[in-house]
Amino acid sequence: MSLEEIVLKHALINAIKYGGKASVQAVIGKVLAENPLLKKDIEKVVKIAEATVNRVNEMSISEQKALLEKLFPGTFAKKRRKETKKTLPPLPNAEKYKEIRTRFAPNPDFVLTLGNARPAILSYEYARMYRGKFILRFEDTDPRTKRPIKEAYSLIKEDLKWLKVSWDEEYIQSLRMHIYYQYARELLEQGGAYICRCPPSTVKEYRAKGIRCQCAQKPVEDQLELWDKMLEGAFKEGEAVYRVKTDPKCPDPSVRDWIAFRIIDTTKYPHPLVGDKFIVWPTYNFACAIDDHEMKITHILRAKEHISNTIKQKYLYKHMGWNYPEAIHFGRLKLEGFILSKSKIRAGIEKGLYEGPDDIRLGTLMALRKRGFLPESIWDLILEVGIKSSEATISFINLCSLNRKYLEPRANRYMFVCEPMLVEIETKKDLIAKISNHPSYPERGYRKIVLHAENNIVSVYVSREDILKNRNKPLRLMGLVNITIDCIQEKKAKARLYRGDIRDIKAAKGDIVQWVPASDNVKTKVIRVKNNNIVIEEGLAEPSIKSLKVGERIQFIRYGFAKLDEIKEDETRIFIYIHD
Repeated sequence: MSLEEIVLKHALINAIKYGGKASVQAVIGKVLAENPLLKKDIEKVVKIAEATVNRVNEMSISEQKALLEKLFPGTFAKKRRKETKKTLPPLPNAEKYKEIRTRFAPNPDFVLTLGNARPAILSYEYARMYRGKFILRFEDTDPRTKRPIKEAYSLIKEDLKWLKVSWDEEYIQSLRMHIYYQYARELLEQGGAYICRCPPSTVKEYRAKGIRCQCAQKPVEDQLELWDKMLEGAFKEGEAVYRVKTDPKCPDPSVRDWIAFRIIDTTKYPHPLVGDKFIVWPTYNFACAIDDHEMKITHILRAKEHISNTIKQKYLYKHMGWNYPEAIHFGRLKLEGFILSKSKIRAGIEKGLYEGPDDIRLGTLMALRKRGFLPESIWDLILEVGIKSSEATISFINLCSLNRKYLEPRANRYMFVCEPMLVEIETKKDLIAKISNHPSYPERGYRKIVLHAENNIVSVYVSREDILKNRNKPLRLMGLVNITIDCIQEKKAKARLYRGDIRDIKAAKGDIVQWVPASDNVKTKVIRVKNNNIVIEEGLAEPSIKSLKVGERIQFIRYGFAKLDEIKEDETRIFIYIHD
């Protein structure tokens, strides 16, 4: 397709989209995005675009549509297909329920990881697909083994808000203890549970034989009395537990009369929200099962590791005469080169291997957010993997590719020089650079950098590597002039203007390199991850970055995407490298 045809296509599309009037700048941006090689002929592109847009804007919309369909048939249809996002398969038995209700139930013992983002996004997206309700529930009933962290409640909510996952209802299990006690008593009255005071060795022996201990044979009155004693503190840790009756010969030994309540000495292990108010705590399976019923959850989406828990909870539902929700189990999600296990991450922080949960080497959402990833890329990743039951291993390169799709159009371009070396250019005139803020979006404008000649010299900094690589070859200082390096000394190089054009430079295999002014630049440090180690690369950036605010994402030309993380008192800019 010729340049004239490319311009005409985008002029017609833009005009039809915006009431019959196309924008020259918008058309130029689309043309360059389709064929970046045309940037070298930008003047020609602009000239053709101006003439074409004038001609197209004189047509009626019907004439524009007819011409577009004649010359470029199916353009809009193709565009719609291209922009179609990945969708999830229908929920099983969704028609059975008046309202679809899903939930995300994190343990507030740490912040969320990329693995946790999967059930959160999937559950939220399904609720949204069916115009249902999405529930956030903090499962925090283990103050001893999986001790909740007070700060984690709010940090998890921050993670979800960053993911653009909002919830309709919010619950905290440790504030619902009276509900669990009520159902525990009811289950005992029905004969579906019992208080067990056998030592662990006896329980292990009976389980191996597939039989129950004698504790289960006691009448309901005795069971209720023992339950009251548990609540009153008559027993110490390990002296009594509450068990749900299941199949004593179940193939999975963990399912056999599983523990629903145990005693925890909260004077030693106080809960961050309720302190030592309770000593009898429900296990995950009891509290989870009760809440899924109370909150009318219709579909549970969780990892395959919970399959045995689903079996346990179904016994409780059967005792109570309830219908169990639809359960969907998906495989574990792994990110190559990253630890997603919360326990391993916590251990690494305690050992001093990581600075905290937002250490950019980690796979926590805090770390990915700090590193500069966008929530849209996480969404794309999760929806792409979907609800597959097999384990999914994602390459970091794939995640970067998804993120780049969103960063590319947003991030303006700036010049940054590592290992800067002074270059003195011999010239009698001032030099003026015109640098595009984003080559694919001319409408964002340009910035000018004026370099004043002093004693017939204009000075800039260029990467030492670029200077050595282009020794004895002409090169182009981006947006400025063409030069030839005449002399390379220990700390600086001397150059003169080169009269040839860009074609001559390419013929000589010279490079187009970035640079920064010698008298007006910004000291810059970039924090990177290399081989799972933190490294800091220092250099100089152009003065335009002074206008950036902390948190802004940009692209350093020929270097990669980066996020401004901090501005030091001495005006040094600290960036975090995102990816190339």
